[in-house]
Amino acid sequence: MADSVYRVTEVIGTSAESWEAAASRAVEIAGQSVRDLRVAEVLRQDVVIENGAVAGYRIRLAISFKYEKSN
Repeated sequence: MADSVYRVTEVIGTSAESWEAAASRAVEIAGQSVRDLRVAEVLRQDVVIENGAVAGYRIRLAISFKYEKSN
């Protein structure tokens, strides 16, 4: 493995469907502004409850990306 430096930041994804959809959406959106995403670790999952029923899913991810080497 080559020497590398990574940054880890937290993002929260939401979905009305599932935690998996929330995670996919978070990675998709983060990937639009941050290049070279590497790993996402699930830190926390929760649900939004409305009128006694699950109305949405939220997932907090620690997402890492590789710093680019300057020339």
